[in-house]
Formats: sequence, C-alpha cells, structure tokens
Amino acid sequence: MSERLAFSPSEILLLGPGPSPVHPRVLAAQSAPVLGHLDPEFVALMDRVQADLRSVFGTNNPFTLPISATGSAGMEACIVNLAQPGTNCVVGVHGVFGERMVDLCERQGGTVHVVRSDYGKPLDVERMLQTIREQKPGLVAFVHAETSTGVLTPDDEVRAIARATHEADGYLILDCVTSLGGRRMALDDWGVDAAYSGTQKCLGVPPGLSPVSFSDRAMQAARDRPSRCTSWYLDVNLLGGYWGGERKYHHTAPISAVYGLAAGLDLVFEEGLEARFARHVRAARALIAGIEVLGLSPLVETGYRTPMLTSVNVPDGIDAKAVMQHLRAVHKIEIGGGLGSLAGKIWRIGLMGHGARLTSVLRVLSGLGDALQRQGETRDVTEALRMAEAVHDAQDRTDSPA
Repeated sequence: MSERLAFSPSEILLLGPGPSPVHPRVLAAQSAPVLGHLDPEFVALMDRVQADLRSVFGTNNPFTLPISATGSAGMEACIVNLAQPGTNCVVGVHGVFGERMVDLCERQGGTVHVVRSDYGKPLDVERMLQTIREQKPGLVAFVHAETSTGVLTPDDEVRAIARATHEADGYLILDCVTSLGGRRMALDDWGVDAAYSGTQKCLGVPPGLSPVSFSDRAMQAARDRPSRCTSWYLDVNLLGGYWGGERKYHHTAPISAVYGLAAGLDLVFEEGLEARFARHVRAARALIAGIEVLGLSPLVETGYRTPMLTSVNVPDGIDAKAVMQHLRAVHKIEIGGGLGSLAGKIWRIGLMGHGARLTSVLRVLSGLGDALQRQGETRDVTEALRMAEAVHDAQDRTDSPA
C-alpha cells in the first residue's frame, strides 16, 4: 500500500480580490470538535452569529444569517426569492458582478432593464433614478463595492436609489460581498431590502458562507409570492425555520465554517467597527501613495474608490500576467488581474480584513517594484516604501490599533 502525502499548501500572502488572509484564531476555531447541527451549544452559537451579523450589516432585520454556500449563492438567494417570471427589474452594471445580477434576473424570467457604465466608472445614479421612475420596477439591484473594479457607490447615492425604488413599490437588492466588514454598512438607514456578502473578504474568514439579510418587507414579499421559490435550498421561508425559533431541520449546516465565522466576528468586535474601518482606509491610502511613486495610477477616480480593493492600471508595455506570476513565485504574494473588458489592463490589490495592514502594503509595493524592474522599468522602490509608511503614519491613529 503506497503512502499518501498530506497536502501542505504554501504560505502565500493573499492580497487579491479574495480570499483574504485568515487570522490564526479563525483557523484554530475551525478545528474545534464538531457538534450536531441542532445541538443546543451550536444553536446558541447560531444566535450569537446572527446578532453579530446584524451589527456589521447595520440592521435590525430578524432574517439575518449566513447561507451555507459562497457569496454567489447569497446573490442567487436574494434574486430567486424576490423575482419571478414577469418581474420588472432594473439592474445597475459597472462591473462583472453586476452582469451576474442581470443573468440571474433573466434566468428567473424577469424583464431586465440594464443601466450600464464603463468598467471602472461609478454607477450612473442619475440614469438609475430615471429608469426606476420610468419603469416602476418590482426589483432593483446593483453592487455596492464592485469587486471587479474597486468602485464604491457612496452612501447618499445608495439611499437615493432605495428611496426611488420604494416609491415605485419595488425592492432593492445590494451586493455587499467586498464591503461588509471593511466599511460602515447601514442597511436600515439606507433602505436596503435584501443584501448579501461573503465571509472570505473583509470578515477575514475562509470562503464557504454567505451572510444575507432581508427586511421584514422583503420577507413578507417572499411569503406572499403567488408561486413557490424556484430554489428549495435557498428559500428564505425554509431557511428562516432552521435559523429562527422553530429550529426546524432544513439542511446540515457546515458546523466548522460557522465556528470560523463566529471567531472572525469576535475579532471584528474586539477591534471595534470604527477602528477596523479606519484601518482599511489607512492601508488603502498608504498603498495609493506608494504606487504613485512607482509611476502607477489607480483605475478609479477619487471619491469612488473602495478602500478594501484598489485597481491599478497596467503601464503600456508591461506584461500584467508576468508581474503576477513573479509576485507569486518570488515574493509569495497573490494579487488579482482584471476581469471582462479589463483583463490584462489592471491589477487588483485587496487589503481586506487581517490583510489590511502596513506590512502588507510594504510587501506588495516591494514586490511590484521588483517585478517592474525585471521588465526593464526603473522604479524608486525605496521612496515608494518611505512614502507609503509616511502617509500611513500621518493619519489619525487614535481610533485604531497599530
């Protein structure tokens, strides 16, 4: 009988669009003894996780829970419960994940009106509002922080879209996959009806769960729909029976993944939400200061950049893929490339969760400078590191740990 070697992955600093670095406490939590999915100890942990997710989402929605699947299932859960054949939908698209929303609405038989912006540009809010007023949609959807580009829609614009949606008697779905845990969320204040995220980005937990939240209004719509939800697994009425007071068996939850999420949320609240958000902003500002010294430029205009993910334009004549391969092989760093129309044109650098730190910024700047020099580009790496550190340290540190 031949001996099988255990899988031993390399230690790679994950600075791409996700997954992000995982804190050792989260990894340790996931190795704890497994309980049954209806065990009273596990049920108590489920309650705690739900309460913590409400705080991170900025909501009092009773239906707030992690779906047993990745963020794409969260997107699908929101759409399959609120859309059906004939639903009039307005979807804002300014990146790859907005395109997925369109696809899912069409698969549900919805009539989809797409408000499209170039990848890397902000969501066209004025056209969104105009289209909502004209079409009176039953469903409106867009991505809060577009993972494929690094564009963030500001709070006041989210609120304006929600207000227009409700005036049309529709429901607003918000993709929070990249933003949750990395910046302030306020679902109730903004007027969002359904939102979803993933654990593998700013929450700093391995992939496998998708936090979702439905308002009471959205839950009522899911209960009152004329036909049953087309997905048994993602039917919020059935999921609510398992995660709510009934504790009615629906599926076997990924016990260890929930342990990990609980530990990740513990870290969030030990640090403090505002301190955590400030740490992400400091790291992003330091990164941008450094890349500009390296002669690189951000894709997204000021005012619409998400601090959790920075897209960097690839200079003319530079092999984007070779830079990424060099970072992985030599510096043990993973960054992401462009998707869709931006393939080969940008790098995506994620500073999320446990990875949103000055040490991460300095490592990736050093690696980028080295990779560019390997392609014949002269860059002042020392000055880039100095500038990044200076910008980071100059920011207000009184509300966040080092």
